[in-house]
Amino acid sequence: MGNLVQAELRKTTTTGLWWGLLIPTVLLALGGGLLSGLIGQWFVNLISTSEAEELSQVLGVTPDQWRVSMFGMARSINLATLFPLVFGALAISGEISRRTITTTFLTAPSRMHAMLAKMLVYAFWGAVYGLAIMASTALGVVLVSESSQLPDAGGWAMLTLVCVLSSILMTMFGIGIGALIPNVAGVVVLLIMYFLVIENALQLGLRISGTPETLVGFLPNGSVDGLTGTVAVDLFLSTAGVVPEEGVEWLRIIAGAGGAQAWWLSGLIFLGWVGVAFGGGWALVARKNIT
Repeated sequence: MGNLVQAELRKTTTTGLWWGLLIPTVLLALGGGLLSGLIGQWFVNLISTSEAEELSQVLGVTPDQWRVSMFGMARSINLATLFPLVFGALAISGEISRRTITTTFLTAPSRMHAMLAKMLVYAFWGAVYGLAIMASTALGVVLVSESSQLPDAGGWAMLTLVCVLSSILMTMFGIGIGALIPNVAGVVVLLIMYFLVIENALQLGLRISGTPETLVGFLPNGSVDGLTGTVAVDLFLSTAGVVPEEGVEWLRIIAGAGGAQAWWLSGLIFLGWVGVAFGGGWALVARKNIT
């Protein structure tokens, strides 16, 4: 098994795909962090004007304690994890389309061993991407924000945990869908369209139709976004004073976690989607004829 893992790792490091996707990932996360910090600082300056003093007194908190940048950070992380999703999708679809999967299956003790080795290696890369995303987003926010706008050590640790977890799960989901749709261009376009357009339109339609908001949190994008979004909202509420329940739901929507469950439950829901995609891809690859 160790040799299979080494072989899979060598496949990824001897091509430029991992760093070719990592560069835009870091740039997007850094840009998102900078924008989040700037918007958060602008909002704090706006709410600090004399016209907003009464609102601050009612809430029992000074404006500089409103960590508005947390919402932008969650959005930035969620958007950046599209790159490890694509990276995972190319893990099998690229090999099948180029027929390099044949050598892998013929030299491995079984296809199950080959798939398990691939899963372990790409989980590692998902963690690498997650750490890079978190570091870049955090750097962007820190560069333009005051210390009062930043989370404490526990908050940073929690954001890092859910960011890495989200990145790993997105990579695994990509592998499963890539196995189900062994067409490089097709699977990449489909995944990006789904996470950026299709499900967002579906969520909007559900909200307009009056469907319970919690249903959104059970969709693939809604559940994975809930991982970081709910943590961001919790960090904001920890210093925001008294916020009514209706306001909390709007904060979740702003953070991209409208209708989401608690972060750990959102993670379990998306893990279920990963299991369906990966299990289906695994079953398809196990029966696929190789040439």
